[in-house]
Amino acid sequence: MQSKIDQYTEEIKAFTAAKADELEVFRIKFLGTKGLIKDLFEEFKTVGPEEKRTFGKVLNQFKQFAEGRYNEIKESLGSGPQVKESDIDLTLPGDGFEVGSRHPLSLVRNEIIDIFKRLGFVVAEGPEIEDDWHNFSALNFPQEHPARDMQDTFFIRKGDGTDDIALRTHTSSVQVRMMENGKPPFRAIMPGRVYRNEAISARAHCFFHQVEGLYVDENVSFSDLKQTLYHFVQELYGEGTKVRFRPSYFPFTEPSAEMDISCTICKGSGCNMCKYSGWVEILGCGMVDPNVLENCGIDSKKYTGFAFGMGIERITNLKYVIRDLRLFSENDVRFLKQFTTDII
Repeated sequence: MQSKIDQYTEEIKAFTAAKADELEVFRIKFLGTKGLIKDLFEEFKTVGPEEKRTFGKVLNQFKQFAEGRYNEIKESLGSGPQVKESDIDLTLPGDGFEVGSRHPLSLVRNEIIDIFKRLGFVVAEGPEIEDDWHNFSALNFPQEHPARDMQDTFFIRKGDGTDDIALRTHTSSVQVRMMENGKPPFRAIMPGRVYRNEAISARAHCFFHQVEGLYVDENVSFSDLKQTLYHFVQELYGEGTKVRFRPSYFPFTEPSAEMDISCTICKGSGCNMCKYSGWVEILGCGMVDPNVLENCGIDSKKYTGFAFGMGIERITNLKYVIRDLRLFSENDVRFLKQFTTDII
């Protein structure tokens, strides 16, 4: 074996290559899966126990030498064929390539965040897989509330057979985590993806995106809520947009309301988007229920707050007149390019 190693070592030292093809022949001969070094390792298995330590060291050093010589020659040849300056035709046109486009949901999401940041709101995020406490119980959802039914929620069954883990149905769970882990005042918005067990159609999807907001401090009133949302609408849709509030019900706010804006498509005259009413609902809101504050360890006698939540898809529909929610998740570049020419 030693004589073979000496012979191969001299051969490797004398080897040179002017082309990549010649180097590849060298690699296959010595370093390939059926090469000479592979044969030496097979022969090494027959060496007696008293000589294994000596020959093993010599064989490993030889293999490292062969690999080093291969890499040295490969580096000297370069990574590809050498191109002469005379071979380059500068009159040829460049290769065209397709550029991407920003998603309309991302554009609107960023615009919403920017508006509320100017009002002093920070951005908070949380997990998309939530437990029952953060998704329902802490938010004052009764045990028999229909939102807990399998019709609306994607529950995750654990190994012990329980299903108190679910894909979050709203980003309100981020509000709970914020209030549990901090002290008032809070002024934050929570953008993120949420999931509902609904049939997919032009008006509904099993996942969509929300932006929720929370403001908790001393002496926060419903008028603060109205003025904040009124300012948001004027910034997003323009100063001529009208706003109205209608009484509603949500387990986690009291009193609660839904906010409508004058239809941005027909300007209030009536169309199929607004169902010929001239108004379109864009969000739900209300004063944070005292039970929710207490569940999160906040003194409801000292602090009050308001919360709101909106679907980014609905906001985007009105801004860009998109009538089918399914278009948002198909990633068709022809659709996406209608909204921006920005290169990403």
